[in-house]
Amino acid sequence: MGMLDGKVAIVTGAGHGVGRGEALELAAQGAKVVVNDLGGSSTGEGADTRPADEVVALIRDRGGEAAASYDDVADWDGAHAMIHQAIDTFGTLDVLVNNAGILRDKMIFSMTEDDFDSVIRVHLKGTWAPSHHAAVYWREQAKAGSQPRASIINTSSGAGLQGNAGQTNYASAKAGIAAMTITMSLELARYGVRANVICPGGMTRLAGTIVTDIELKEPEEYTEFTPMNPANSAPMVAFLASDESITITGQVFRAVGDSIAHYHPWMVGTEITSKSGERWAPEDIGPAVYAEIFKSRHPGLQIS
Repeated sequence: MGMLDGKVAIVTGAGHGVGRGEALELAAQGAKVVVNDLGGSSTGEGADTRPADEVVALIRDRGGEAAASYDDVADWDGAHAMIHQAIDTFGTLDVLVNNAGILRDKMIFSMTEDDFDSVIRVHLKGTWAPSHHAAVYWREQAKAGSQPRASIINTSSGAGLQGNAGQTNYASAKAGIAAMTITMSLELARYGVRANVICPGGMTRLAGTIVTDIELKEPEEYTEFTPMNPANSAPMVAFLASDESITITGQVFRAVGDSIAHYHPWMVGTEITSKSGERWAPEDIGPAVYAEIFKSRHPGLQIS
């Protein structure tokens, strides 16, 4: 028996890389999976049904149950259709894994408005829209007396939480996803829904736009463990999708290679107060900040 027997899951962006590995793992753990992928390029152009169909065929060949979805995650009606496809096909929905994304990396002085808007749309709205429609369904279930034990698992990135040059669009979206998820966890807890974030890693189509001298493989093509396998985060997703994580919500995890780490959200650090007990004078702030917060001396300041 798998830890997800009886569960119904959706994985977005599941035609390649991280999402593909997640869909295969959830199915291996017993979940019925809606494999969503628009089939566009890594920069968001075009559409193709083959990536989703390939993953569905793999799951079925391995004895699992799956259905393909080609909806655009950031389209309001498409996101609604995807959620209700799972419900209509398999009878319910228990797990939503929001993974779909694109890249359009440029330095801020070269990035166009469309580069920014497109990445924000797919990552940020493409996480929010499916989550909204799923939340409506789960809230209705709870109000009808059938309390869900549901899980939303969103996808952020070290680039979003720690920054990365050339990715103001991607970093903004990924940081927004982390904040969105924490808020989702607060709003949906009463309805039996938990929401968490993973930050995966590995060599994917998107990473391949940055590192071009490494052979790209799909998760099932790896025959031995390597940190490059984008499916290495999939076991963490399976855990967060399962009832074994029933008390975990509003958390952000990094899952790369053989490592799992827990991110702490924004926290208030060192606090300084004015010596006068009143509001700060601007000229007093620099010396205090450097001496007491950064514990360093700015060469342009005389700090006593």
